Amino acid sequence: MADEAQGEPKKHEVFEKPFKVQPVFEMRSTPESYRRYPDGDKLPSQLKVWKVQDTGQPFGSVVTHSYGYEDSPDAEILTPGFNDGKESGAVGVGRHASFLQWGFSAPPSKLTPAGKNFFLNSICYIHKFDNAAPLVRQEAMSRDYVVFLASIIPQLNDPNEFFSGIFAPDLKKIYQSDPKGFGKYMEGYLEFLYQDNTYKPDLELKSLGIPTNRQVQTLERLISLLEDEKQKQLAQKLLLRYTTESFQTPAQWKAWLESNKSRLYFSDIGGYKFRMMPEGYLK
Repeated sequence: MADEAQGEPKKHEVFEKPFKVQPVFEMRSTPESYRRYPDGDKLPSQLKVWKVQDTGQPFGSVVTHSYGYEDSPDAEILTPGFNDGKESGAVGVGRHASFLQWGFSAPPSKLTPAGKNFFLNSICYIHKFDNAAPLVRQEAMSRDYVVFLASIIPQLNDPNEFFSGIFAPDLKKIYQSDPKGFGKYMEGYLEFLYQDNTYKPDLELKSLGIPTNRQVQTLERLISLLEDEKQKQLAQKLLLRYTTESFQTPAQWKAWLESNKSRLYFSDIGGYKFRMMPEGYLK
């Protein structure tokens, strides 16, 4: 990452208090690395940026992939960083629980007026989350990143490595029949991707006519199918797949969902499961 943040600041208190952040915008040519990522070909030739620091160096600061960064309720991207290496939207400054990722590298003397205020505001903001532990530890890759990896396999010298450690072995035949289309194939199953040692579409869930594995309505539908003699075994199997619970009766599943529905969220990073926020977390 260079000296700039990318895009206009979002509406967020970190740009408003205690100091107003007033960026000076410039236009920069879109980095070629952005084109390698999904939808990169749809980006304009130039992007709006604003300087956080003024070192004059095209590198030295760091960004992290945006894929899965906001996967849980305790993580947020504060600003993307303009970079030449990762995707458009890669995180320059972000928060996860009580951790602040400040990706810029310059000392305070090299920060712009907007950068100084942004840095001070970020310190004040992260203090609000003192001692907050992360809700999720990384157990898997986000589905968006999995789709990206599927799209770049044709560029590799040895695609077999991906099918021995990342993608389910039975997907290899689909890849071999259309290597360049494999990324589009996986993208078509975006709402059904999950991890079971390797990554693959959940065709069992799809067979039930359920449109996604990551909405609470999915749990509601699966619990209702526990009353269906033909589908109850599959419904129970999928409930165990997508939650951390192990209830055995429809009544237990219903009671659990009714008690915890408002606190549930789905996490790819956390193992492709529904997880629960602590009581009072959103207050």
